[in-house]
Amino acid sequence: MLDINRLQTSDTNFWSQMKDLLAWDNVSDDSVQSTVKQILKDVRRNGDKALVEYTNKFDRMTAADMSVLSIPNERLQQALDGLPEKQRHALEISAERVRRYHEKQKMESWSYTEEDGTLLGQQVTALDRVGLYVPGGQAAYPSSVLMNAIPARVAGVKELIMVVPTPDGQINELVFAAAAITGVDKVFAVGGAQAVAALAYGTESVPQVDKIVGPGNIYVATAKGMVFGTVGIDMIAGPSEILVICDGKTDPDWIAMDLFSQAEHDEDAQPILISPDAEFLDKVQDSIERLLVDIERKEIIEVSLNDRAALIHVNDMDEAIEVCNYIAPEHLELSVDDPQSMLPKIRHAGAIFMGRYTAEALGDYCAGPNHVLPTSRTARFSSALGVYDFQKRSSLIMCSEDGASELGKIASVMARGEGLIAHARSAEYRIKSSD
Repeated sequence: MLDINRLQTSDTNFWSQMKDLLAWDNVSDDSVQSTVKQILKDVRRNGDKALVEYTNKFDRMTAADMSVLSIPNERLQQALDGLPEKQRHALEISAERVRRYHEKQKMESWSYTEEDGTLLGQQVTALDRVGLYVPGGQAAYPSSVLMNAIPARVAGVKELIMVVPTPDGQINELVFAAAAITGVDKVFAVGGAQAVAALAYGTESVPQVDKIVGPGNIYVATAKGMVFGTVGIDMIAGPSEILVICDGKTDPDWIAMDLFSQAEHDEDAQPILISPDAEFLDKVQDSIERLLVDIERKEIIEVSLNDRAALIHVNDMDEAIEVCNYIAPEHLELSVDDPQSMLPKIRHAGAIFMGRYTAEALGDYCAGPNHVLPTSRTARFSSALGVYDFQKRSSLIMCSEDGASELGKIASVMARGEGLIAHARSAEYRIKSSD
């Protein structure tokens, strides 16, 4: 039985209701924290031995050593070659579109020279080695391989190390095929906090990486948070979200299915619809109840709709945008006549899907932009994963003799004002005596 939240901005307690609706505790409990901490410590200390033991325990495997869990590149190519033609074509087209989009993001080094000959600039370099965490088993996502590996490759990352659990020995051929298409260098059939530990600290078999990217369960997310600082991470992702703003003119079945597309991820996923048309909200509610009857993953969708969904009535589109900016959604659909006119007012959103024909699902697979997006209102201060997440920027400073002399005078005053005399004298040594 569905009981979807119905909210309206005219209610005096609307904003407190919104705060409660959006609340999601993404902090793991003490038990998870303790377990992950022990796993990280064990793998850091005992390397491959601990990694194999935890993999056998949690993924119900019987591996004798890491050689069994190391996937040769020939096996990846075999998976690609064995795909039905239709699947291979879809995978290759998606990869090419993602690559083409991310090529536009690549940052280049730059510099300029001032009148006195001082050179200032920025040198852009790629990370050396990146770890890709890919969910495995039944919840396997080849699209995650594309979205994480391709921008890293475009950035110029030299080596990609992929970890993917194979619980009960279950292998997803599409994931292996995606690894072949994107040119992943090494693949290990390990997952969970133990895989994160292996990537962060390195073992006899798994090389230490500079950054770990990719989604995972609460143990993976907790582990990523704990190893941050030793390595970089992309983000700590929460449940998937979609916010649809509709003027009431789109087919309500389309909107209902767009909401389902996020609700089916897991019970904590959050689908929200905003409209100034109350009758349209009723129509979408009717579509939801009718379409839910025979949809796959019905049980998951139903929990998501009951626990975290909302149909929100606003007075007008300006109010819809105000609510949107508060939510700062991961995915935003602007299902309206002129979505581009709304863009200047949208301040916070991970990805924006414009127009009635642009389903969010296209962005998950083949549109081109990255589907790794900020969740849980973090779009207020963060962005989609991109090439820039795999590049570093080093400042360049080369002073001429005259430049060092002039800048030295300024630095001397600043340093002495801070009481850092060695700083001041270091700069003063380079001030020309004639000055």
